[in-house]
Amino acid sequence: QVRLVESGGGSVQAGGSLRLSCAASGYTYSRSCMGWFRQAPGKERERVAIIYSGERRTYYADSVKGRFTISQDNAENTMYLQMNSVKPEDTAIYYCAASSFFWYNCYTGSANNYNWWGQGTQVTVSS
Repeated sequence: QVRLVESGGGSVQAGGSLRLSCAASGYTYSRSCMGWFRQAPGKERERVAIIYSGERRTYYADSVKGRFTISQDNAENTMYLQMNSVKPEDTAIYYCAASSFFWYNCYTGSANNYNWWGQGTQVTVSS
């Protein structure tokens, strides 16, 4: 049974930093992806950052490129999202997700290509 638990959300002023963590248990798909998604009120869930550790591939949405960094600590089965220079438009619920699909499908695909989700953690950025 795969279980994902996020932590690290909270309130921060614009220009500040936050680090989100996702502790994974039971996840053993080495040729697949994990990632961070977010959903703001009234908006669709969107991809923020994806990681395929098998080939050290990372994807970032244009809106966060250069500000956010996704990483994994395989020894601790934990994924991170370092958020720097945050903006009010980064305000959303952030979800950790894991896939069993072949890496190309989850690396390039939507939330539909992810099987397991965490409960979400709120990030609020004030101006």
